Amino acid sequence: MKKSLFTILLGMMTVATALAQKSIQSGYPYTQVPFTSVKLEANTFWGDRLKALREVTIPLAFSKCQSEGRYANFERAAHPSSTYNVGKLMGFPFDDTDVYKTIEGASYILQTYPDKKLKVYIDSIINIIAKAQEPDGYLYTARTQNPEHPHPWSGSRRWESEEEGSHELYDLGHLVDAACAHYQATGSTKLLNIARRYADCVVREVGPGLGQARIVPGHQIAEMALSRLYVLTGDKKYLDEAKYFLDYRGKTKIRNAYSQSDRPVVDQKEAEGHAVRAGYMYSGMADVAALTGDSAYVKAIDAIWNNIVSKKYYLTGGVGSRHDGEAFGANYELPNLTAYNETCAAIAQCYFNERMFLLHGDAKYIDCLERTLYNGVISGLSVDGGKFFYPNPLSSDGKYAFNADGTTTRQPWFGCACCPSNLCRFIPSVPGYIYGVRGNDLYLNLFASNISHIKVNGKEVVIQESTRYPWDGDIAIKILKNKVGKRLTLKVRIPGWVRGQVVPSNLYSFNDGVKSNYYISVNGKDVSGKVLINGYLPVSDLKSGDIVRVHFDMQPRTVVANPKVAADRGKIAVERGPLVYCAEWADNGKDDVWHDIVNQKPQFTIKSYDIKNTEGDGKTFTVMAIMTPAQEMVNGNGGKLELKDVRLILIPYYAWNHRGAGYMEVWMNHGIHLFDHD
Repeated sequence: MKKSLFTILLGMMTVATALAQKSIQSGYPYTQVPFTSVKLEANTFWGDRLKALREVTIPLAFSKCQSEGRYANFERAAHPSSTYNVGKLMGFPFDDTDVYKTIEGASYILQTYPDKKLKVYIDSIINIIAKAQEPDGYLYTARTQNPEHPHPWSGSRRWESEEEGSHELYDLGHLVDAACAHYQATGSTKLLNIARRYADCVVREVGPGLGQARIVPGHQIAEMALSRLYVLTGDKKYLDEAKYFLDYRGKTKIRNAYSQSDRPVVDQKEAEGHAVRAGYMYSGMADVAALTGDSAYVKAIDAIWNNIVSKKYYLTGGVGSRHDGEAFGANYELPNLTAYNETCAAIAQCYFNERMFLLHGDAKYIDCLERTLYNGVISGLSVDGGKFFYPNPLSSDGKYAFNADGTTTRQPWFGCACCPSNLCRFIPSVPGYIYGVRGNDLYLNLFASNISHIKVNGKEVVIQESTRYPWDGDIAIKILKNKVGKRLTLKVRIPGWVRGQVVPSNLYSFNDGVKSNYYISVNGKDVSGKVLINGYLPVSDLKSGDIVRVHFDMQPRTVVANPKVAADRGKIAVERGPLVYCAEWADNGKDDVWHDIVNQKPQFTIKSYDIKNTEGDGKTFTVMAIMTPAQEMVNGNGGKLELKDVRLILIPYYAWNHRGAGYMEVWMNHGIHLFDHD
């Protein structure tokens, strides 16, 4: 027994060593600094969100996987039976991914906050998953529970309905992502071996070869995951499979815009169809392009990115205007009350924009990532970490049931729980978006208090960033250690909103005539006059002990939309820094804020403001609110329309709906322009 155990342990060590040796670079010209190198400070904007994620969201997700039967699916699959009614026992054929995504997020947490109890719990779940895997590696409980009568979406045999709804390859993608994260967190190949066996099964059975199933993923993500598996293991067959999934799209029997399969990916120039699937595919194209040098992919996603940002992008950074198909609408189709803006789609846009930065090194992609992150993503999760939005509209009447399962407030879980589990895996990775590296250049992309140990051209740089961002625009960066020497250049992103640009297009623009300024100094010496390079100000000749201070003016700004956006004509929105603001009933006399009119030239006051989370833990959290004089249209005596002076209170968009359902508005009536029409 001792010899057997030794042999097993030796084998595990050999596999782990081999993986370490085979691991290759991502192929991107710019490198993302791993989130494990970035330690966020506690009691800060992002420190608080990681704490809520760690203490509330992930434990909640694991408990829901238990209570909602996600684990039971694997347990039944380990002992299949013709008596199981899979369609009733399992809500969706992709329910397995809730388990995988939660494991991925928990594994990220483990890397930053070691927790023996959590590690053991994850291991117990992996044991359940392992028993459900078929001998040839296939792992899909929607079929395996009852192979004779699988889930109705699954088809009569493997891969038959993949492009229509079985989600076999979607399951693969999330399993691989979870396995890579778990291996990187623990060094254990236990889940990785399970994932590789399923990936190997897919490589054998799906492809262009004789006897293979010539299909592509109905719901993309396997492309990203297999690229990641290739980078981790160095096994090129995974990259080849990812590229096949992309190259064969538009060539199978089923061709539709809904799943971006109506034409080859290199011929796609416009974002269309299901917004989550699209974002994952564009991210996968970027990964494969970086690893293979396929310039046609880059040309296609450049065009698609421009289409999104110039015609299909909400002010909050959300995408996907239609509930029908959870899809992109037509150009400039951006309704507010009925906006879909799925939380998963916002997360996909963060993935996409980060990859575009890694390809091109331009700050405009981080500008969009920041907008989506601070508005379209975190709005999907309550401040206490315990409730979720599926869609994220920009307007509410308190009655229209916009949220999943026919609800008007954030919920602790959904029948289709893709958004809660996706937040579990995304939020812990946010520190990895703060910095980027190329050569001797260190890119400061996002602003958050942290201490980070970063490899710049193979040499150590330790940096401390202190800030209250996004509440103010003051940032201090101390160089604690610089092994690069004078060759180190810190490239500070000057956000588009500072430079007078709402988004990198004419879709939205500031209309208040205000000019925001910025100031950057090194040890008190002004260096602000340097020419920006792709939106970054370079700071050179840094040595250990140097302090770089950054100041961004952060006054409220008013925004108008392109006149082609019919839903926003005659209206303005208010931003401050990276945050979009909204008017909500609870702060404004419980009145219908739809009838409020912002002054032609509004005057703003900023103050600290408390919000009691009556929909959650009952605690109070603090934001910076914006006050402005306004008028409210009311019916006076005899039905005569009258204007009543009011003080309008605006809160950050992400903070709305913590006090129950009611009126909310991002785009507010603006003077007589309310009556403008074509």
